Amino acid sequence: MTDKRVPHTVIWHDKLVAGFRRTSDRLSDNLDSLFNKERLEASTLDEIEDALIASDLGPVTASRVRDRLEDERYDRDIDEAGVRAVVADEVAKMLAPVAKPLEIEAFPRPQVILVIGVNGSGKTTTIAKLAHLFQEQDYQVMLVAGDTFRAAAIGQLKVWAERIGVPIITGAEGSDAASLVWEGVKQGTAIGTDVLIVDTAGRLQNKAGLMDELAKIRRVLGRLNPAAPHDVLLVLDATTGQNALQQIEVFGRETGVTGLVMTKLDGTARGGVLVAAAERFKLPIHAIGVGETLDDLRPFDPKEVAGLIAGV
Repeated sequence: MTDKRVPHTVIWHDKLVAGFRRTSDRLSDNLDSLFNKERLEASTLDEIEDALIASDLGPVTASRVRDRLEDERYDRDIDEAGVRAVVADEVAKMLAPVAKPLEIEAFPRPQVILVIGVNGSGKTTTIAKLAHLFQEQDYQVMLVAGDTFRAAAIGQLKVWAERIGVPIITGAEGSDAASLVWEGVKQGTAIGTDVLIVDTAGRLQNKAGLMDELAKIRRVLGRLNPAAPHDVLLVLDATTGQNALQQIEVFGRETGVTGLVMTKLDGTARGGVLVAAAERFKLPIHAIGVGETLDDLRPFDPKEVAGLIAGV
């Protein structure tokens, strides 16, 4: 019997196309008015640079595109298709160094991953999707409901843990998060868990409290494994645009972020912020989210995403 199931790579590509369509359309809207003539003129270079910045691609990428267009204009005429090709190439160059899947390499196990981010960024759902991604790679995963300030966050993570079939360490609302992490490492070590993913409170507005809590978690982890936490992942909501960049700056300064996960790229016109984040902070972007199902969070191909953003 022939297996007629659609390969996952095809489904993922289709969702990427849909997810970045509004970003590409926004870029088109910003560029279209500049090409009312058949060929690119020198006077439009500054306007193209401004259009790219308006599309959230960041000033460095925009400047690199402008410089290339200026150099190549003297060799041949470049129309809108040529501009898009240059944009795709420069965006791919910007994304390539940061498109790094999260590797599970810690020894001794478990690899401890702290997940941080403001409330509403999709943090809890992202943890479930990450856990599912690791399960697909045959890793044993355990969760810790460390956002003890919100009973809803604890309940939501418990539901996800049951759904994907992974153990979870929880406590009552107001429990000590560091104690839960301690228990998670102990139990995870005992049963041979590869990955321990820890939810944390999303209290950016109270940086002192957040820092105190994370410092305590780090002290506790240090007594069990000096290398832990091995990763501190910041979850970002792409729909917030430039505000996402501000969050990287604050959280990075306050919490020692080691990598990023960008969610809610499906249908948003703010997908260019992915490029701006890569350009400005150079932090690994381990995965992007383009949908609501468990399979909708994946590492990405920088060349593929660059082409979709540029509309080529």
